Amino acid sequence: MALTGYSWLLLSATFLSAGAEISITPEPDQPAEGDNITLAVHGLSGELLAYNWYAGPTLSLTYLVASYIVSTGDETPGPAHTGREAVRPDGSLDIRGALLGHSGTYILQTLNRQLQTEVGYGHLQVYEILAPPVVLANTTELVERRDTLRLICSSPSPAEVRWFFNGEALPIDIRLGLSPDGRVLTRHGIRREEAGAYQCEVWNPVSVSRSEPINLTVYFGPERVAIIHDSTTRTGCTIKVDFNTSLTLWCVSRSCPEPEYVWAFNGRALKNGQDYLNISSMTAAQEGTYTCIAKNPKTLLSGSASVVVKLSAAVVAMSIVPVPTKPTEGQDVTLTVQGYPKDLLVYAWYRGPASEPNRLLSQLPSGNWIAGPAHTGREVGFANCSLLVQKLNLTDAGRYTLKTVTLQGKTETLELELQVAPME
Repeated sequence: MALTGYSWLLLSATFLSAGAEISITPEPDQPAEGDNITLAVHGLSGELLAYNWYAGPTLSLTYLVASYIVSTGDETPGPAHTGREAVRPDGSLDIRGALLGHSGTYILQTLNRQLQTEVGYGHLQVYEILAPPVVLANTTELVERRDTLRLICSSPSPAEVRWFFNGEALPIDIRLGLSPDGRVLTRHGIRREEAGAYQCEVWNPVSVSRSEPINLTVYFGPERVAIIHDSTTRTGCTIKVDFNTSLTLWCVSRSCPEPEYVWAFNGRALKNGQDYLNISSMTAAQEGTYTCIAKNPKTLLSGSASVVVKLSAAVVAMSIVPVPTKPTEGQDVTLTVQGYPKDLLVYAWYRGPASEPNRLLSQLPSGNWIAGPAHTGREVGFANCSLLVQKLNLTDAGRYTLKTVTLQGKTETLELELQVAPME
């Protein structure tokens, strides 16, 4: 009986044998798409006449890949033939340049000279060469304990997924936020420790591909706002400074991003947007409370710290400095007093020696000043003992004397020779 085409398929429905078990194994055992694969057959017995290969779960003509006649070497493609399959004389099936669609169940049916058939089953899994996935984020800038992070590992492949944080395997506490399929990472109330680079990786037995990193920033603070002087935290302290010396205060905090800084002196905002405040020459006018306010533009939170700055008790020596230092005729000049006593009771200015006829003005404990016999109508006194002389003329040049009296009755006298340059 000659066998051609599909004629022997009908025989297999009548003659079934339970001979030695046929096994089918793929070579290589974990093939990738594009590989040449052999479905090697083991356990064949007897003198065989023909082979049928099926790519499907049942012995159906729809799944027939090819029929092969052993004696002639004739191979007849079936409906499931893709143009890449070829049957070997030993019954094995070669697949050239395998595609993902070649994955599935394969059945080999043999026919021997007694017209008995045997059937062997095998499974082929062709693995994909994976393209890099992409990490998608709902946002890359988050506020600590307020925002929710949602990352998606986007890949067309059904491959397994694993995540990386700053190049290392995802910490266990973060892995708790993964979806069952591992493709979605959710973190409620994000923490600063979770800021960094995230990547996901898809993998199968023959291919691994990792995404580009996506960098997340977590904003927080400001926290622990403090004022530092000479590398020492001085928040809430009193800083004693020598007269006419410099002082630099630094404001520090824990914050992301760096906060915006505002300094205030005795509750009044200063024009300083830096993280430091410099007092170039300490006088009594600079005594008071200095406050640094740190504001985070992302979290919209703020914090502050304050220090009290005072002159050192041992350096309260008074001095008089004219401003401007070389006034000219027609200008105003302020005889600025530095280091005046804090326990001041009264003071008086004199034009010349400290005698009543020469008195320009006096300031009373009430804070008001009264004109003296030598007052010209152009002199004004201030609470810090300074004296303003308006619209200078050449006769205003000469000696000026300041006399102060403290609450303890201590009297101190200072003199200044004022020079007035003629108008050019």
